[in-house]
Amino acid sequence: MQAEQEDRFQEFVRARWSHLVRTAYLLTGDAHHAEDLTQTALAKAYRSWRRVSRSDNPEAYVRRMLVTCNSDRFRKRRVKEALTDALPDVAGRDEAYSLADERRTLLGALAELPPRQRAVVVMRYWEDLSEAEVAEMLGCSPGTVKSQASKALAKLRTYPGLAQVMQGETR
Repeated sequence: MQAEQEDRFQEFVRARWSHLVRTAYLLTGDAHHAEDLTQTALAKAYRSWRRVSRSDNPEAYVRRMLVTCNSDRFRKRRVKEALTDALPDVAGRDEAYSLADERRTLLGALAELPPRQRAVVVMRYWEDLSEAEVAEMLGCSPGTVKSQASKALAKLRTYPGLAQVMQGETR
């Protein structure tokens, strides 16, 4: 029975790894932190895989672990991270570079949000979860999710260059 559970876990990891890492990247803003965060969440999921696999939605269960592990990262580490908002070299204006600039602008804006607001924005708008699902995941009320999303979106609207990205004006 143990080998069967391990096979199911490995199959889950193979199928969902890249999606979980992308979500973690949006939560952390750093590729290395994203992979570490995903590995931490999956290690916790492995230890309790019997319970996780019996849930209605194992991916949602692991995604919640991902958000919780990210919150723990800020609790344990009192040093505020400062991500740069621009790379030293400015890219040209062809399509590939333009998309990279837009992505960098969006990630820079997300990095400016407090961790809880960032988690709400990522889970609500990237993962397309309902307010109730996000509230359950974060352990708060749907009203808190609404207010955090509202505050986050208001802050994102003021971020330099993000309005043009959202309207497609940089292309």
